[in-house]
Amino acid sequence: MLRHQNKNRTFKHNLQIATVLSLVAGMVNVSGFLEFKQLTTNVTGHFALFIYDLTNFDFWKGTIYFLYIFSFLFGSFTSSFLIEKYRANKKLNVFVIPTVIESVILISIALFSNFIAIKHPNAIACLLLFAMGLQNSYVTKISNAIVRTTHLTGLFTDLGIEISQLFFIKSAPHKQNLKSTIKLRVYIILFFFGGGLIGGFFFSKLNFRLNTLSIAAVILLISLFYDDFRYKLIKRKRKYNQKKLKN
Repeated sequence: MLRHQNKNRTFKHNLQIATVLSLVAGMVNVSGFLEFKQLTTNVTGHFALFIYDLTNFDFWKGTIYFLYIFSFLFGSFTSSFLIEKYRANKKLNVFVIPTVIESVILISIALFSNFIAIKHPNAIACLLLFAMGLQNSYVTKISNAIVRTTHLTGLFTDLGIEISQLFFIKSAPHKQNLKSTIKLRVYIILFFFGGGLIGGFFFSKLNFRLNTLSIAAVILLISLFYDDFRYKLIKRKRKYNQKKLKN
C-alpha cells in the first residue's frame, strides 16, 4: 500500500490507500468542524473568506485564514521535502515518516484536550490543516497524483468527466481503465463520507470530542504496521521459494 511505487504500483494499492486515508480525512474533517466550526481538511473556503476580509479592509481578521492556508501548504511542503530528502535510503520506506508525523499530531491533540483547556482553537485548527497537508502530499506522490483524499471538489469534477466519457467509449481496454478510475473516485467519496459519519458518531453521540482524532490516528498506524508486516512476509516467502528452487 505504501511501499509500492511507480511501475510496481497497481490499482489495488491505490484503492487500499485511498480507502484508509479517506476514512481518516472524513473523521478529521467532522471533528475539526464540530469542535472549532472550521474546515480542517481543505482550504477552498478559507481562501474565499481571506479574500472577503481583505476586500473589506479587515486585515487582522483575514490573517487567521491566511494562517489556515499556510498551514496546509506548509504540511504539503514538509511531507514532500522529507520524502525527497530520504528517498535515496533504500532501507527506509520514506512514506512512513509523514504518516507517523500525522499520527503523532492527531494523538497529541486528542490527549492534550483531556487535560488542558483549549484557549487557542485557531492554533489547533492550524495543526489539523498541517496534518491534512502532510497526508494529501504523500498520497499524491505515492499514487502519481491519482489519489487525493482530503477534499472532494476535484474528485466530483473528475468523476463527472469520467462518467460522461463512458458514453463515448469505443475501445474495450480504455473502457476498463476508465471504470477502474471511476471505482477509485467512488470509493474515496464513500469512505470520506463514512469517516464523517463515524467521526460524528464518536464525537457527539459517544461524547469522545477531540479524542475521535486518536481513533483516526490508530487507523493510520494499524494500516502502516499491517502494510509493513505484509511486505516482510511476502519478502520472506520469496526468499524461501528461491532457496527451495535452488535446492
